[in-house]
Amino acid sequence: MVCAVVSVAIIIQARMSSSRLPGKVLRPIAGKPLIAWLLERLEVAGLGELVWVATSDAPSDDPIVEYCSSTGRNCVRGPLDDVAARFLTVMSQRGHRAAARISGDSPLLDPTLVREAIEIFEAKSVDLVTNVNPRTYPPGQSVEVFSRSALERAYSTMEAASEREHVTPRLYSSPDFSVRNFSSPTDLSGIRLVVDTPEDFSRMERLLQALPSPTSAPLADIVKCYQSLRLC
Repeated sequence: MVCAVVSVAIIIQARMSSSRLPGKVLRPIAGKPLIAWLLERLEVAGLGELVWVATSDAPSDDPIVEYCSSTGRNCVRGPLDDVAARFLTVMSQRGHRAAARISGDSPLLDPTLVREAIEIFEAKSVDLVTNVNPRTYPPGQSVEVFSRSALERAYSTMEAASEREHVTPRLYSSPDFSVRNFSSPTDLSGIRLVVDTPEDFSRMERLLQALPSPTSAPLADIVKCYQSLRLC
């Protein structure tokens, strides 16, 4: 549904300085860098032209910029601890009125969830569409879509550094913003499809190796494979 997504940037936040698994976004897994799986899944789904990798201007994140440049992916840099500023930079420079926020440590994110969130955002007059509050989808399947105007208003009132780092807390906590959640028909929140620790990495590597089509498998097939491997 191209008409529903042209005004929305899909922004992947990524950095090398993860405290629990440093360098994870470019760590090789099942034959390619972790973030490559996410990028390829979005591209296979026809969303590649809307995708931006938002990393920091710290020297530690130079490899992310080099990877994006060498593979022809869009990349923008901003303050290490002010992720919200990176999102605003992409939206303002490229003329997008909204952004879908996803994480670079989610290699098996189902693009249909991104499309669903964008379509709900386009159809409803809300500031934020989310599937994480309350969470019914697995960690690693998280999507938030918010308007540029909402983030600009929220940003002007952010006082704690953690608010700028995590981008959306003010949108959830303030009554000045409208939020709409979409949920999974079945509660899948106990399934971990995010790579945040060495244990997550090992689990994800087994899953990627077992999936017949890891760049295009829908969430239902991923969950079935995860359960068959007894990764819970």
